[in-house]
Amino acid sequence: TLDSTRRETPCFVKFSEMEKMANMQAEINEVQPLLLSVTIGSTSEFYFTGKKYEILQDMIRHLEAVLKEKRALRKRLIKPRCEESLPIEATFHKCIVELLTEAVTFTEKLESHLQSVRSIPQVPNMMKNMDTALTRTEVFVMELEELTEQILKWRELQKEVYSD
Repeated sequence: TLDSTRRETPCFVKFSEMEKMANMQAEINEVQPLLLSVTIGSTSEFYFTGKKYEILQDMIRHLEAVLKEKRALRKRLIKPRCEESLPIEATFHKCIVELLTEAVTFTEKLESHLQSVRSIPQVPNMMKNMDTALTRTEVFVMELEELTEQILKWRELQKEVYSD
């Protein structure tokens, strides 16, 4: 029965409201430094992010310039040079002609040297062939000497027969 007759008195209601307000103020005081640090952190983060973004933009512009230059260079390298005439001062014409003759001579010598280098693996075979050719030549020389001796003997015999 006491519980049913119990009424809240205005002083206690006011006290409970004051207590709620004090709790809310404490919560606000707790959250406010966090909000401030988050705001400061996000502001500085935005600043550094902006700086990073500018640096990345500069890098991208540089890489794009390099790619354009690379494409232009590749086009120039692919394009045959004989279609373009290079402006050369008249004083250097004689030097260019001499340079071209030396370039032709160098190319010819290079081709002969390359041919020599390519034939290096065949050298043992060539040496073996030369040895057999030398042996055959020696045999032919010996046979020729025998034949010359026989011819000389035959000539002597013929002289004797005609002299008799």
